[in-house]
Amino acid sequence: MTRIGVVLIGAALILYFVLMGQKAILLIASGEPVGVAMGVALIVLPLIGVWALAREIQFGIQAERLGTRLDSEGGMPAAETDLTPSGRIAKGDAEPLIQRYTAEADAADDDWRARYRLGVVQDAAGRRKDARASIRAAIRLAKQKA
Repeated sequence: MTRIGVVLIGAALILYFVLMGQKAILLIASGEPVGVAMGVALIVLPLIGVWALAREIQFGIQAERLGTRLDSEGGMPAAETDLTPSGRIAKGDAEPLIQRYTAEADAADDDWRARYRLGVVQDAAGRRKDARASIRAAIRLAKQKA
């Protein structure tokens, strides 16, 4: 599902470049200060979007590689509780699991596997922001070990 989203965002960004690029050229060619400023903005803003999209794709590829590696080693966390129909950990079960995996990750602060497992549990608990931070830390640690 995530890959489909990335493809759709990429396609929308390309369409934006084409359509707004034409408008930007017309605005810049007008010679009016406001038109020139708007034309430049129409060029600069999608470049920022491309940078953000590239960072997200890079994060996704690196996270997937580490996840595949951890899974092949048999190190992915097992489902210890019942999951909701959406695949999330029930709220009552989430906090003790997160605390346990956080303690494990903190105890082995140079182990990318522990940090990645924490990210998986955080994601399953619905804490996407924390999960992304943990997985980013795992990616950094794995690069240091390589």
